[in-house]
Amino acid sequence: MIKLFVGGFPLDISEMDLAKLFAPHGDIHTIKIVRDRKTKQCKGYAFIEMLTEEGAQTAVDALNDYPMGDRNLNVKISEDKPVKPAPPRANKTWQPRTFSSRPSSAPSNTSDRPKRPRKQF
Repeated sequence: MIKLFVGGFPLDISEMDLAKLFAPHGDIHTIKIVRDRKTKQCKGYAFIEMLTEEGAQTAVDALNDYPMGDRNLNVKISEDKPVKPAPPRANKTWQPRTFSSRPSSAPSNTSDRPKRPRKQF
């Protein structure tokens, strides 16, 4: 699948309007219009995943700088950024924490550590 960036369309456009515009150029897998989290208003750009590279390239060639309302569409193939590998951990393995509902009556192993001196007031 090829991801397209689509920007510059009117803010009142719907996913169905974009689907009608892009469908003649190739098969669409997903459409995601980016919206503000609080107001749910469109931010003016979207991502469209097309099934084939040929359909995506046809859509870019046909719809880039396409006049829509008082604006022109900006359509380009989106370059996915490579995922950064996680930094290596310092030989720590994850251990699930266990909690008991009763306090432990076993003596703690604090005799191995030196005690800190108390402050004198």
